[in-house]
Amino acid sequence: MGESRSRIRLSLGALLGSHVLSRTGNVVTLFAIPFSVLALGGGPIDVGLAAFVATAPVILGGPLGGVLVDRVGYVRASVVADIVSGATIALIPILAVTVGLPFPVLLTLVFLGGLLDTPGETARRVMLPQISTAAGIRLERSVGFLDASTRLSSLLGAPAAGLLITALGAYPALTVTAVTFTLSALMTGLWVRMPGSAEPLEAPQNPEGYWQDLRAGFAFAVRDPLLRLIVAMVLITNLLDAARINTLLPLYATEYLNGPAALGLVLGVFGGGALVGSLTFGFFAHRMPRRITLAVCFTIAGGPSLVVPALGLGLEWMAPAAAISGLAAGAVNPILGAVQLERIPVHMRGRVYGLITAGAWAGIPLGGLLGGVSASVIGVTATFGVIAVIYTLATLWPLTGGNWRLMERSRIAPGEDPPASAPRVD
Repeated sequence: MGESRSRIRLSLGALLGSHVLSRTGNVVTLFAIPFSVLALGGGPIDVGLAAFVATAPVILGGPLGGVLVDRVGYVRASVVADIVSGATIALIPILAVTVGLPFPVLLTLVFLGGLLDTPGETARRVMLPQISTAAGIRLERSVGFLDASTRLSSLLGAPAAGLLITALGAYPALTVTAVTFTLSALMTGLWVRMPGSAEPLEAPQNPEGYWQDLRAGFAFAVRDPLLRLIVAMVLITNLLDAARINTLLPLYATEYLNGPAALGLVLGVFGGGALVGSLTFGFFAHRMPRRITLAVCFTIAGGPSLVVPALGLGLEWMAPAAAISGLAAGAVNPILGAVQLERIPVHMRGRVYGLITAGAWAGIPLGGLLGGVSASVIGVTATFGVIAVIYTLATLWPLTGGNWRLMERSRIAPGEDPPASAPRVD
């Protein structure tokens, strides 16, 4: 029994470690692409277009790849996604230093490189309930650990990307992405095992066809009253965050913060605050009301980080605001992640989570593009102000009650299937 528990804990540690590596690669990529466009003489609309292409793959990769995650097995899906993503991104610096890299080719490779990112992350996330339950860890705590590993990726990736871009340029910095994806694939393939399975690549048996699986997942996601609300709210906030992070902050850093190194520091401070918030919240989450905590922390997560640049303030204000917002943001994803995983049946987690992710991320490509257009029309600081107002209204939505009350803890244990209808709540 002790050996089995040790193996499960090794799997959980490897899962979290591979998530850090894979997400760090994504952070470096998203950070490097806007500055590579600016270095080529592009303007705000070009940066917005690049942000659109970098984030658009989630719309396809989420729902279509989620079904494959259920069908081919979680570990295999994670490994393959990292290998393909890393190899594609590696072509960007290779082509840049050999035959040349026209802007359309850059956009194509960025799109292809992100196509399997969402299925890979979905695979890692849906492994979590069974592994954490077998390890004797509460679901909210393990989701907090996974979110903390995501935040750690920002803490490591953003400052590293800023320094690499400043010292070497954007294209050399992208080689880091290929390396981290490769290491993530190796870690997952060697050490992650699902409970009760001796083989890391064992796929769940599913006799249904691909499109039947996709339709069933879509029907479940649409029918669930709470999941619909969560997707709608996060769609709005993700759209606004995409405009802020992928387009407006690089432009703001160029004009107000003296370049990418300062922006890397700000994003790193946010990631550090969110890391501390995620780890701390994981130990107290089961004692706190989910709905009120989500609304308050979500609002604080956006407010200071949006108001400070709306006022045109410098690094001495941006860094503390990022720390406050990061601490509050640490509570958001553990709550949402636990709620979603509790409500989705085990055999449908890949496809439903992929569909939810695609819906919640559907506004991200448009957000980056709209951010560039708005910055060109009304200016960067004014756009930050508009976003701050909309963000606050969206994140206070759970306080209105109704089906948001279904967020409170279910009687369904992690790893069990909820009933055909929405699960009962306390």
